[in-house]
Amino acid sequence: MKIHYSLFKEVIAIGFGIKLKVWGDYACFTRPEMKVERVSYDVITPSAARGILEAIYWKPAISWKIDKIHVLNPIRFDNIRRNERPGKISTGKVKTAFKGGDAALYQDSTEDTVQRASLVLRDVCYAIEAHFEMTDRAGPEDTAEKHYNVALRRMRKGQCFHHPYFGCREFPVQFELIEGKVPASCYRGETGGERDLGFMLYDIDFTDDMKAVFFRASMVDGVIDIQKCLCYGGVS
Repeated sequence: MKIHYSLFKEVIAIGFGIKLKVWGDYACFTRPEMKVERVSYDVITPSAARGILEAIYWKPAISWKIDKIHVLNPIRFDNIRRNERPGKISTGKVKTAFKGGDAALYQDSTEDTVQRASLVLRDVCYAIEAHFEMTDRAGPEDTAEKHYNVALRRMRKGQCFHHPYFGCREFPVQFELIEGKVPASCYRGETGGERDLGFMLYDIDFTDDMKAVFFRASMVDGVIDIQKCLCYGGVS
């Protein structure tokens, strides 16, 4: 029987999949169409889920792909107000500090502080199913087994390069590896069924002038099958 090489690569990638439980008190996956106030999507976006995995383990030789997102807790929103700064420290001050000069690398004035309302998610908990694919930057010493075992070890020990967060850095993520079955979603049974979440940000295409890529998200019994949505709903 003849097997196409691309299908063989897909089978290998799925064999090195992971299941990760992530949770936190708050989350904000900002809708890009909201210009002033932050309004979160109903659930975590695939790009935010990928960011969590990359915070735990990332190498140029691998690329994480999100397969499914399980919404374990009910979707609940909350209104909060936060003080934000629209500006940032100038590059001139940073260069001066690097050269040993006397430059204040902080903003001590409250004149530029802006108070903004945010519609955020609260008490979130998800299960992320994902796999990685080898990139063209992989060397002879890079094997799928090697990176898979390192990723599993880091997830079991709770290690990360930088602490992952849910959309904003002030919303930290707690995580643990799921060794067995994924916990049941709260949207199974009587509260289940199909729910159209509308168009959602899938990722940013850095190879095409940072173009935003969207897809039509659909949640069935608390599970968003990303690959299925991409196949049937398409991307734009």
